[in-house]
Amino acid sequence: ADRDRLLAEPVDVTDVEAVAAFGARLVAALGRLDVLVAAVGGFAGGALLETDAATWRRMLDLNLTSAFAAAKAALPHMVGAGWGRVVFVASRAVVPPAGGFVAYTVAKAGVVALAQALAVETRGSGVTVNAVLPSTMDTEANRAAMPDADRGGWVPVEAVADAIAMLARPESAHITGTLLAI
Repeated sequence: ADRDRLLAEPVDVTDVEAVAAFGARLVAALGRLDVLVAAVGGFAGGALLETDAATWRRMLDLNLTSAFAAAKAALPHMVGAGWGRVVFVASRAVVPPAGGFVAYTVAKAGVVALAQALAVETRGSGVTVNAVLPSTMDTEANRAAMPDADRGGWVPVEAVADAIAMLARPESAHITGTLLAI
């Protein structure tokens, strides 16, 4: 991508107003917003009876509130322009729901519901909204956190990036409300 068409700065993605302000600065600096990839997230394990309220809130904030805030900041610009692509990164753990990490699973299921609801709300506007649902991604952080795990089913980050890029293309104008399991 052209570096002059990118804007990066630290933002508390769980703060809806801060994300909205960043979105406004981005559009002011670049003139428009074409693609939103909402990929912020975090993971915490634990069944319901092992999950405290702070972990529950943290998972909802990192995974769902961040997606809500990003979409709320981006969609007015995209709908106003008559074009845009929104791709949320959810998790394969929600289809079917996995046990053992209830707060994470519920938060990512919320991201899936958000994507599908926004696809309905933006239908006919020129904006598409989809979600990719990767299984465990093969990252350095995941390798460090799970050194003894069987990595045979882990998804290369490049595969996730390729799926996102495909959904962001102009040629994907008729793909909306889709959950793409990877």
